[in-house]
Amino acid sequence: MTGVYPHSLDAKGRLFIPAKLRDELGEVFYVTLSMEKCLTAYSSEGWKALEEKIKAMPRSKQIQMRPLFAHAAKCELDAQGRILLPAALRDFAGLKKNVTVVGDGDVAEFWDTDTWNEIDVIETTPENLAKVFTELDF
Repeated sequence: MTGVYPHSLDAKGRLFIPAKLRDELGEVFYVTLSMEKCLTAYSSEGWKALEEKIKAMPRSKQIQMRPLFAHAAKCELDAQGRILLPAALRDFAGLKKNVTVVGDGDVAEFWDTDTWNEIDVIETTPENLAKVFTELDF
């Protein structure tokens, strides 16, 4: 998934999912916590792969993964291409009104727009991009 899409939450906590990402995420997908102050959306296939990977871990490691499942929401698109984000997930990521939807490879991320703008400025410096390309052996 690729791209950066600014949107806003409506009064009921619904978020519009861009058409390009709807095609990749599918009609039903999963949203959960992230290592950063954002939410991560997985397609049904991506979620299944995550579940399988975690099932293969020893139980002691599986327990560490509990927050991913405990706080996950199965989201279904409505007729307008929106999903309802549960309040607990919105609170975790600090999503109030302005949300930036970011494609990040095989997942999408939902960021508070101000937080995303701060991260984006740091990540798109020539120095950081040089590190990225070096890591990719370019």
